[in-house]
Amino acid sequence: MNASTAYEQVSPVVPSWLNKGDNAWQMTASTLVALQSMPGLVILYASIVKKKWAVNSAFMALYAFAAVLICWVLLGYRMAFGDELLPFWGKGAPALGQKYLISRARVPESTHTLEDGTTETVEPWYPMASLVYFQFTFAAITLILLAGSVLGRMNIKAWMAFVPLWLIFSYTVGAFSLWGGGFLYHWGVIDYSGGYVIHLSSGIAGLTAAYWVGPRLKSDRERFPPNNVLLMLAGAGLLWMGWSGFNGGAPYAANIDASIAVLNTNVCAATSLLVWTSLDVVYFGKPSVIGAVQGMMTGLVCITPGAGLVQSWAAIVMGILSGSIPWVSMMILHKKSALLQKVDDTLGVFHTHAVAGLLGGLLTGLLAEPQLCDLILPVRTRGAFYGGSGGVQFLKQVVAAIFVIAWNVVSTTLILLFIRLFIPLRMPEEQLVIGDDAVHGEEAYALWGDGEKYDATKHGRNTSLYGEVTAESPYVNGARGVTINL
Repeated sequence: MNASTAYEQVSPVVPSWLNKGDNAWQMTASTLVALQSMPGLVILYASIVKKKWAVNSAFMALYAFAAVLICWVLLGYRMAFGDELLPFWGKGAPALGQKYLISRARVPESTHTLEDGTTETVEPWYPMASLVYFQFTFAAITLILLAGSVLGRMNIKAWMAFVPLWLIFSYTVGAFSLWGGGFLYHWGVIDYSGGYVIHLSSGIAGLTAAYWVGPRLKSDRERFPPNNVLLMLAGAGLLWMGWSGFNGGAPYAANIDASIAVLNTNVCAATSLLVWTSLDVVYFGKPSVIGAVQGMMTGLVCITPGAGLVQSWAAIVMGILSGSIPWVSMMILHKKSALLQKVDDTLGVFHTHAVAGLLGGLLTGLLAEPQLCDLILPVRTRGAFYGGSGGVQFLKQVVAAIFVIAWNVVSTTLILLFIRLFIPLRMPEEQLVIGDDAVHGEEAYALWGDGEKYDATKHGRNTSLYGEVTAESPYVNGARGVTINL
């Protein structure tokens, strides 16, 4: 069977424009990105926080994932990727109609004129339904990353109101401006897979939200140990492996650029993890598992705006810088900044996402390779390292970052001030003291029955399954497990 025969329409369900390989990869990439949030970040958040906040932190992520999907298909998708309303915003409309979803995917405002005078529009070789879902997974993870800044004290009802408002009035603006055919897209700003749209936005909006919501209890700020480091690693592992879909799906095709993006993503993440861990050893005398996860995260974030546009040696350079600059901002500059000390950013999302995302966007403006840029970008460009118009490209990256930062500060502030008129942003003190049981009536770890009080003959460390006292093992030293009579 030759190539032309392979792509002939064989039935209504396989139209002539459908590339089955591209469609299969796009749906796979969508699933990988969705798994980063559900269950990846749900598990990560539930385990990296203090035990009394495990359920609340997981639920904030779970709720955001579901709420974003419904808002996305009702209004959000076409505000980000539909027809132009303003140079930075699309016209909102549902993305639910059968005719719309089974037609060939298309980003209508992406049409641009090439050097030879012809025009080109982003039209992947698969149905609109695949593109709508893929872009939903990006929108969802942005809100979930933002949540990391306000864990452990934000009123859950305020969060439930915040998610749809922030999606509509903040996220869609950045997405349309940079990806959907807005003014930054046509100006030639590079954001390959979300360094600005997702990570810089979530980091800045998270810091702004943390300021308005207020801090955790003093006792929580001073001591906030992870309740399960191994589960935290499981969540982090899902996040890392899912990033191959995150950056590999950005070209909207199973092409050579997707392959380069996947390799560069993993190279940068590994380099950054090793650099961050090395700095922990040099500065603190021992490696930290949490530090390694943070280094992994900053590497993944930094490579995102240029994953398919830089050479692999440049991915190593970006990994070295993403493992060191955010480390300095978190471990040293944070302690010297009065503003950062005042604002309680629970998981340091500002450092791991805003700083790393900004760094990645600027480094892309320096290191974007001309031939790789020609494979995927609408405007002919190159990084400043390669001469020519590269210096102008770097300045474009700076201007775009300023726009994204300003919009997120203003929009997040206005949204939270509006919500505050009706719902307190911070939990009441009694809920802050108790945690999950007060907020949800549920606990992450129930070691005995509801209402049952501690009994040394049943719950003591030296009792058997049947309540008999047993001799302490001479081989156990330190932490001991708990035997539960089911």
